[in-house]
Amino acid sequence: MRLAKYLAHSGVASRRRAEEMIAGGRVRVGGEVVRDPARDVDHASGVEVDGRPVSPEPREVWMLNKPAGVTSTAREPGRRRAVTDLVDSPRRLYPVGRLDADSTGLILLTNDGGLANRLTHPRYGVPRTYRARLRRPPSEPDLRRLREGMMLEDGRTRPARVRRLSPRVIELTLREGRNRQIRRMAEAIGNEVVDLVRVSFGPLELGDLPEGGTRRLRKSELRRLWKDAARDG
Repeated sequence: MRLAKYLAHSGVASRRRAEEMIAGGRVRVGGEVVRDPARDVDHASGVEVDGRPVSPEPREVWMLNKPAGVTSTAREPGRRRAVTDLVDSPRRLYPVGRLDADSTGLILLTNDGGLANRLTHPRYGVPRTYRARLRRPPSEPDLRRLREGMMLEDGRTRPARVRRLSPRVIELTLREGRNRQIRRMAEAIGNEVVDLVRVSFGPLELGDLPEGGTRRLRKSELRRLWKDAARDG
């Protein structure tokens, strides 16, 4: 494994920050300073940061029902809580993708960078389902535009699965994760999202997990998640 990736998997820092630490001469391998982030290492290589030995930490994936007002960041510099504050784990976890602060529902947190990349990379198109309450009942032509894709300022959206649950509530399944995408799609049809909940991510469903509640994924759920992440969208 490359040195920078090894440090990231060990929970020392993000891969970019790990590369900076390596360039700064803070990392030794076998007692010698190494400045090449691509150096191949493993658990027997004797990797140290600032004189302390490091080794990869066990992988964890958690599900959280994110409350409103909590940010989808590993750390929140302001007064608002971050999703990582709600998970009782000693690991250096970070969210898989984002939910804006006003949205609620299912978000995953992990220290497995490979899985996180697979779940969020556009190539794999892992589906995410949301329940949105709109300001006004959308018309059938509005729903058709949402299904077929529409032009936003950052390009055309991919086709989506959309169904009406009640006059003002719709369910949308997307295979991409742009910033505030559903809110911007609603604006594009002259409407507004007043409440947004993510109810599923790939094969995982929010179910009856209470708001603010968390649980670590079971091995069977991880296998299903990796299976979904291995498919091309």
